[in-house]
Amino acid sequence: MPYNFNKNFEELPETLPLFPLSKVLLLPRAKLPLNLFENRYLHMLDYALANGKSIGMIQPNEKIRDRKSKKEPNLYSIGCAGYITAFSQTNDNRYEIILKGLCRFELKSELNLMNGFRRGKVLWKPFRSDFEPLVLKSKEKRSVFIENLKGYLKKMSINADWEAIEVSSDEDLINSISMGCPFDVNEKQALLQAQSLDERTDILISLMKMSMSFSCSSDESAKLS
Repeated sequence: MPYNFNKNFEELPETLPLFPLSKVLLLPRAKLPLNLFENRYLHMLDYALANGKSIGMIQPNEKIRDRKSKKEPNLYSIGCAGYITAFSQTNDNRYEIILKGLCRFELKSELNLMNGFRRGKVLWKPFRSDFEPLVLKSKEKRSVFIENLKGYLKKMSINADWEAIEVSSDEDLINSISMGCPFDVNEKQALLQAQSLDERTDILISLMKMSMSFSCSSDESAKLS
């Protein structure tokens, strides 16, 4: 039987090691490079490699942090699992890993800490469709997105490989921009929880427009001061 590198929905685990990172977004089929250096996350990697090679990327939710009873911040209820496709140890005792997005999950409850890292029981069923590639409903929406992207990148002085952008699929394009742009925690979470690629595109366009508007306002204030 040929080996299948793609994981099936039925193979997803009931529990995941959790890696809470603010403003870091992983989406299905996208790749995320990470550096692990804290002791607890080195243990987390060992655990993940021995238990399905999956890590749950999830953002801390500081807005609902209970500072009196918990040292660790609360987490958003939705994250995305990544499958470890590569890892290497560096000379300064770090791990460099690459995660490939598998499927979003709902965090149902947390388990006891293990060697300092967090784990949780997760629910996959609401996101079963994550295993199907996504496309935009119309070419017009992609064109509108590209025009807004050009304006955003120019305003933010960010260089882009436009040849690569032109040949990329709708999903690769929208998801890579969603992951790469420097949006706030709640904005990244909105992109993660979008129910379709069209909805994610609409959110992304709105965020880029707001960023450009804020940048213009800041420029005008600087001129007046």
